[in-house]
Amino acid sequence: MLELEFTARDVARTRFALSPLWEVVAGVRILKNDTGEFGLFRPWAERARQRLAAAGLDWGLLADLVPAPPRTIPLFVAPPPTTPLADLGVELAVLRATPVEQVRSGLGGRRAPRSARLEALREDPRRGLAELAELVEAYWEIALAPYWPRMRALLEGDVLHRARLLAEGGADRLLGDLDPAVGWDTDTLRVRHLHARDTRRLDGRGLLLVPSVFAWPRVFSITAPGWQPTLRYPPRGVATLWERRTAVAGPLAAVIGRGRARLLAELDTPASTTELARRTGMTPGGVSQHLTVLRSAGLIDGHRTGRYVLYTRTEAAEVLLTAAAEGLGH
Repeated sequence: MLELEFTARDVARTRFALSPLWEVVAGVRILKNDTGEFGLFRPWAERARQRLAAAGLDWGLLADLVPAPPRTIPLFVAPPPTTPLADLGVELAVLRATPVEQVRSGLGGRRAPRSARLEALREDPRRGLAELAELVEAYWEIALAPYWPRMRALLEGDVLHRARLLAEGGADRLLGDLDPAVGWDTDTLRVRHLHARDTRRLDGRGLLLVPSVFAWPRVFSITAPGWQPTLRYPPRGVATLWERRTAVAGPLAAVIGRGRARLLAELDTPASTTELARRTGMTPGGVSQHLTVLRSAGLIDGHRTGRYVLYTRTEAAEVLLTAAAEGLGH
């Protein structure tokens, strides 16, 4: 059990961020695993492996940096993000600028991964980090970029949900609802952890909360000195991320139209106009027109997140969908 002790200042400085670089690292962990543990991600993993093979990309260095337990991923590979925006370019700039001592320390520990490629990185960190950043960019474009809009919508929707919990019940509600493996009691966050058995004081640094698709089913933590204390946890709705949704039929579609009924069904997690168009096959203009009508009717809300507007169902829409589902069951 890992215990994180909070002060009032720590609660005040707790924040959220997204990390595309961490999703790369955590995704590699899934691609390397053939035991069936990550069956939830099989649709993505199969496509990603095919795309990587077709591109002929040698991602061995990334694979070496993400070892199986009990060896651990060096912290410098995916440090806590410095900005709340999901910007891979910013994270790679931080990676390239990692101090030489941090690289060598991360690769020299008792539980650090071992390989000839990693020894070369340890011997010449500047050259190795530049090569690693280029590899991450190439891997991203092949294995993750096609799926990132939907992943980002899910992650941003989770942050939006937790912001509502904070507004409704304060920090107690927010920290008490992160994950089944996380418990909150007065001033201590308790995390069920595979390896850590320790109590750490945050000492006024706050906690960085990073929702992560590929962290599932675990919670990952960073508590080492010199790094922002961080908790990476699975967001709500991961199990539905790769499902193919079908259009809503029956009474609801007959009342509000098949297109609008389909959009309401798709909004079981927050999504942008672009993402809804991708999922449904409608044009972005058509989706926008339907969303305008649904919003005017009080069935959806829009919330700006950076450059994007995420749409969510209102309570009235939930009631309507529940009634339609129950009606179909009779």
